Amino acid sequence: MTAAHQDATAQDATGDKVVIFDTTLRDGEQCPGATMTFEEKLEVAECLDTMGVDIIEAGFPIASEGDFEAVSAIAKRVKRATVAGLARAINADIDRAGEAVRHAQRGRIHTFVSTSPIHLAYQMRKSEADVLEIITATVTRARNLVEDVEWSAMDATRTGIDYLCQCVEAAIKAGATTINLPDTVGYATPEEYCEMFRAVRERVPDADKAIFSTHCHNDLGLAVANSLAALKAGARQIECTINGIGERAGNAALEEIVMAIKTRGDALPYRSGIESTMLARASKLVSAVTNFPVQYNKAIVGRNAFAHESGIHQDGMLKHQQTYEIMTPESVGVGKTSLVMGKHSGRNAFRTKLRELGYELGENAFEDAFNRFKALADRKKHVYDEDIEALVDEEIAHAHDRMKVVALQVIAGTSGPQSATLTLDIDGAQQTVHANGNGPVDAIFAAIRMLVPHTAKLELYQVHAVTEGTDAQAEVSVRLAEDGRMVTGRGADTDTMVASARAYVAALNKLMLKRQKTAKAEQLG
Repeated sequence: MTAAHQDATAQDATGDKVVIFDTTLRDGEQCPGATMTFEEKLEVAECLDTMGVDIIEAGFPIASEGDFEAVSAIAKRVKRATVAGLARAINADIDRAGEAVRHAQRGRIHTFVSTSPIHLAYQMRKSEADVLEIITATVTRARNLVEDVEWSAMDATRTGIDYLCQCVEAAIKAGATTINLPDTVGYATPEEYCEMFRAVRERVPDADKAIFSTHCHNDLGLAVANSLAALKAGARQIECTINGIGERAGNAALEEIVMAIKTRGDALPYRSGIESTMLARASKLVSAVTNFPVQYNKAIVGRNAFAHESGIHQDGMLKHQQTYEIMTPESVGVGKTSLVMGKHSGRNAFRTKLRELGYELGENAFEDAFNRFKALADRKKHVYDEDIEALVDEEIAHAHDRMKVVALQVIAGTSGPQSATLTLDIDGAQQTVHANGNGPVDAIFAAIRMLVPHTAKLELYQVHAVTEGTDAQAEVSVRLAEDGRMVTGRGADTDTMVASARAYVAALNKLMLKRQKTAKAEQLG
């Protein structure tokens, strides 16, 4: 039994401990375009472990060799959290997940099977009796590999309550220590979801021997509300992701769950072990490595979450902070912008600033970041915390890219033609081309296509400023789609054209990686 499971079980009398199960690296990565590299997954896992996440679902080991290697590496590296690997109700999946987590201090196999009539009829093509046999066999197999087994009823909220109870009973008898009843399609309302948990826990024998878990998707915008509602019916594990990323409309957002519990103790008398001051840092890291910008009005971690423009709100805030803020920016790791860094700042000051912002870089990574900081400081009058975060996050996200922007010159203006001369480093060799376009950005992207031929379609091009001022860094996001594959890239620079080139190249790096994975999977298959 894992430490997280023991802790939650020990707290059953008071019922206040909520186990936080983070699936950013598994369900979050299934968000179209959000694929992470091996190194990025390790970086995110270390952040989650440090901030106090109880269980890290590190991936789906059977999905690919890359997923297996990432789960294995995370299992070896994580110090505090339980590391889980996902597995379908198939023997090969379960064995592969068990192998991936076997080096973890605390390992978990999370296996699932569909239970709803629509899934059984059209996806599983199995009878209810067949699925009950599958549950018993696969959970037993998983329990023979690890002590900590989680079983999930996929599409639980559209499953008849009588049959759902039979499935849960079979899973617990076979040795499941956690029972997850997910709202797989984001269909439930809070009242319905709460009642489902209450009915199952009341009717299933030995239900008290397992922790009950939520896993809610946000198709109707109710993922967080549903997750919190289930706590009232005895659920004590919540599955969630940083920034709420995930399939379709995403998952319940970890930062919203944690701060709702922390802020509304009167209505939600529970506790989590999350260090809330790391929420902003985790959000920025996941946004950087997935190249998914956080919407400005996102709760807790959005840029406007603690901004006040209305005159009435500003007046109230000046008189007393709690007039319009129910939590402080500092409580989620958002500090006041600092202007102390500049071109005269040395290595020690820069290292100290990085630590204040939550970064611990190796010596080589630190030197690269410091050199980029000095270059930025020569171009900007003031270097804000957000500038440093954008700089370091981009370095982390693209440190292992095959292709990098070396040099760019652009000719723009009303007379035309607009053109770009671009130099890329591709696998260690530099190549330069000149291209014309319908505007400077079009010319840049044309130059990139000349150096790296591809048929991907540009689906998104978005620019925003990292900080204020005419010398602010521009942060550009690019989304490409090719043959059903979708990738996003992000680049930052005080020159918007350079940022655009970096973002497009970052997306292409991810596209090349996806092509390689697909080709390798086809060879193995």
